[in-house]
Amino acid sequence: MLSEDKVSHLSHIILQAVKKSPLVKMTGEDGPVLKDIKKVLAAELAQEEEIDRKVRAKLSSYSRGIVEGSSEWEVLYRKTFEEELRKHSRV
Repeated sequence: MLSEDKVSHLSHIILQAVKKSPLVKMTGEDGPVLKDIKKVLAAELAQEEEIDRKVRAKLSSYSRGIVEGSSEWEVLYRKTFEEELRKHSRV
């Protein structure tokens, strides 16, 4: 999980990139836009944490006991994480 400071920093970077885009014309205050960006980042981070928990639980349930940090575990984690991410993005 990212700290509030890091989320805030990323939000400001995203806002600056949006404001520089020739495809976007912003009027009004930055505050509401920053708030929305932070909300979206928080939701994405929460989803990734939930997927991480599911993947770790699934890998730990394997009967042959794959050691976390091993190359096999890393490959299975990445594959399973991507599968879970695809399931969530369909919703």
